[in-house]
Amino acid sequence: MTTVPDLESDSFHVDWYRTYAELRETSPVTSVRFLGQDAWLITGYDEAKAALNDLRLSSDPKKKYPGVEVEFPAYLGFPEDVRNYFANNMGTSDPPTHTRLRKLVSQEFTVRRVEAMRPRVERITSDLLDQLGDSGEGDVVDRFAHPLPIKVICELLGVDERYRGDFGRWSSEILVMAPERAEARGEAAREIVNFILELIERRRTEPGDDLLSGLIRVQNDDADRLSADELASVSLVLLLAGFEASVSLIGIGTYLLLTHPEQLALVRRDPSAWPNAVEEILRCITPPETTTRFATEELEIGGVTIPRYSTVLVAGGAANRDPKQFPNPDRFDVTRDTRGHLAFGQGIHFCMGRPLAKLEGEVALRALFERFPDLSLGVDADDVLWRRSLLLRGIDHLPVRLEG
Repeated sequence: MTTVPDLESDSFHVDWYRTYAELRETSPVTSVRFLGQDAWLITGYDEAKAALNDLRLSSDPKKKYPGVEVEFPAYLGFPEDVRNYFANNMGTSDPPTHTRLRKLVSQEFTVRRVEAMRPRVERITSDLLDQLGDSGEGDVVDRFAHPLPIKVICELLGVDERYRGDFGRWSSEILVMAPERAEARGEAAREIVNFILELIERRRTEPGDDLLSGLIRVQNDDADRLSADELASVSLVLLLAGFEASVSLIGIGTYLLLTHPEQLALVRRDPSAWPNAVEEILRCITPPETTTRFATEELEIGGVTIPRYSTVLVAGGAANRDPKQFPNPDRFDVTRDTRGHLAFGQGIHFCMGRPLAKLEGEVALRALFERFPDLSLGVDADDVLWRRSLLLRGIDHLPVRLEG
């Protein structure tokens, strides 16, 4: 009898990229167990790209299929009265709802708006590095990678400085799906939803230049606007997705560059290489490692039949290590042609936050290594603890020495 891989097992997380490679060699579409449920894991690049573009694989976990009981561990601990704010958004909806929401949001969440924030991102980065440099050592994640994106996303949404610590605490708690943290997770979910709803009402009467004020004003050709509930859901998506993914990007990027000094030397010699270096970091160790979809009908991917009602995990992180797409994929190479990597998804759900994540990654990593030319790891590379999460891979703590 063939053993079905359990994606929550210790053995899987010892060296997950090796496990992905072994599964891909057997079949790029594999039956697995995940969070106590049967699922299908896609690890091949062509198969992952096809799945992300296939509208028969729904993004909506709320759909109730006839005769099938569906449970959603992602909402563990969320009170009923706030759960819909997390479940009803662009990332968990299909056309036409997704099309309408994305069209409205994209009118304000633009590349121009993000690029206009560059001077402010640079200032925030510089201030945090000043604080980090007060001692000869520190934790890059705790003192730099974590506070930077939360400050940026809060400025983008127009959240007052005095509330930003709360935002960081709430979002970090929400992303922990351990059963023993369910109560704290539920409290954080309720607090952040209530705060955002209050902020929306304040912005209706006291609008500013922030993104939230812009989203309140925006309307489509039919004079359609985002409702208060939709505004809250959009804000939650921007906060949670934009914040934690950037934390992971900066932490992972610091780790990769410190453990590959020859690659760090390349970007130091040629600062114009930083944008591609960030793309290679995203390809090499992809923060949003998997994307969840639900089969609305029977379909075939990679020669494998996926039954109707199945949960499908599209492992973009695994696909980004497929040697058929990226030669010598386990090598971190800042000069690599990274075009086509799936760190930001594919198809109609391609991540709108890509410009902001790239901006934060480029500014933060370049400034960090320019400010501290003798930066080194404060622990052995093998002792770095990686987050056990297929939803968002990252490093929780990364001690460093700032001076040689």
